[in-house]
Amino acid sequence: MVGRLQRDTSLFYFALHRESGLIKDDMLDGIDAVLDDPELIELVSQTLGSERPRSRTTGRERIAADRVLRSVVLKHVRSLSFRELERDLRANIAYRRFTHFDDDKIPRYSTFSRAFAALGPEVTAQIHARVVAISIQDGTARGRVLRTDTTAVDSNIHYPTDSALLGDSIRVMTRVLKRVAGQCEQGAVQVVDHARAAKLRVIEIHRAAKAKGEAVQGRLQVLYGKLTSMTRAVVNQAKKVVQEIDLGVLPVVGDAATVLCEQAQLEHVIPLVERVIAQTKARVFGGDTHFPGKVFSIFEEHTQLIRKGKAAKPNEFGRVVRIDEVENGIVSHYDVAPGVPSDYQQWMPAVLQHKKIFGKAPKVATGDRGFQSARNEREAREAGVSKVALPARGRLSELRARFQKQRWFKDAQRWRAGIESRIATLKHRFGMARAVYKGDNGFHRHVGWSVIANNLVNIARAREIRKGKQDAEVRQAA
Repeated sequence: MVGRLQRDTSLFYFALHRESGLIKDDMLDGIDAVLDDPELIELVSQTLGSERPRSRTTGRERIAADRVLRSVVLKHVRSLSFRELERDLRANIAYRRFTHFDDDKIPRYSTFSRAFAALGPEVTAQIHARVVAISIQDGTARGRVLRTDTTAVDSNIHYPTDSALLGDSIRVMTRVLKRVAGQCEQGAVQVVDHARAAKLRVIEIHRAAKAKGEAVQGRLQVLYGKLTSMTRAVVNQAKKVVQEIDLGVLPVVGDAATVLCEQAQLEHVIPLVERVIAQTKARVFGGDTHFPGKVFSIFEEHTQLIRKGKAAKPNEFGRVVRIDEVENGIVSHYDVAPGVPSDYQQWMPAVLQHKKIFGKAPKVATGDRGFQSARNEREAREAGVSKVALPARGRLSELRARFQKQRWFKDAQRWRAGIESRIATLKHRFGMARAVYKGDNGFHRHVGWSVIANNLVNIARAREIRKGKQDAEVRQAA
């Protein structure tokens, strides 16, 4: 059952509540005013109430919609983990007041995790759209200018190596098979735990890879052969167990629902592990380092290999995210690309999305050299952009050099450089550097809430600046 929005405050807390109101946090107070928007609260309330057919009226009372919304915002504004969120809410009276928990019991971190997971990628995008609409109503975002750029956001995985992926595969499948065996008759599923042997093979491979000499490759092939054979044996046993569950011949004496859940996990993992085995054999025994459809993690299988040309970090493992920014640091749109598209493919989607949000094309649209092409410039002008500031690549013709030396073009490029600091702020202040929520949906949610936190802070700051100017004008007039 969804928690109530109207709650009675304890009489003993009344005096403390009055005193806590004197504790000022300019940023949180500004965000608090934005989050009072009824549409935001209703959107979260509908989402929490639609998880099950009777979620609104039956079951134990859950966290109320306004508390869920404010808690997830606080988590990303302060860049907290779930455990840190629980601890700080218990200890900080200003945070209690901001999240409307007041004198009520603070839920466990795991409860927060489940509540936040209910706000999927689609709902997160709707909340972001509503926050942007509020910034437009305020006049904080006018949509006159647009700057866009892409960045790589890391998945929450260790550095992928073939040996480590094979070790992960053995460990995960063995763990699932043991859970299935625990629900069956004793001896029905004989699980051989290869975890220790796999760990030793992985360590031997790492040591052998550091050595030099002609015999190293042969040694690595022997070790990888043992590890892949071990992984294949576990895969074959997992396939056999899945088949026996389908045929109904496996003697289950425990919870049948648990067995079906574990079967679904095996069916999900087995194809990934087979791809890991195939790509390992192709590289180690065939020398093929460009195997199609590489797997970089069996936990975050959506992870892509991204090469942005950075000297310090040539290979990044995550997803490409496009950030579209307008006035006052408001990110009007974000997009998690399904693959690894080049920048020039992302230009027109950014312009058209801006036109959809604001109802008009920007007067000035700018990006870096990666977005530039004659077609992109032409289509942007056709879409209604008055000034397109995309610097050309390579040696410039005399006509192009004169075009890029115009004052408006230089001003646009200077303003464009600010999106680099915006991306850095999203990554280092609001936690977008590494998406820690699980799965593809979790990745979208993490990026979305980082952007929402950024927008809320900038809306609150813009309102404070506007209020300061108005107060100054009143004092001057008096």
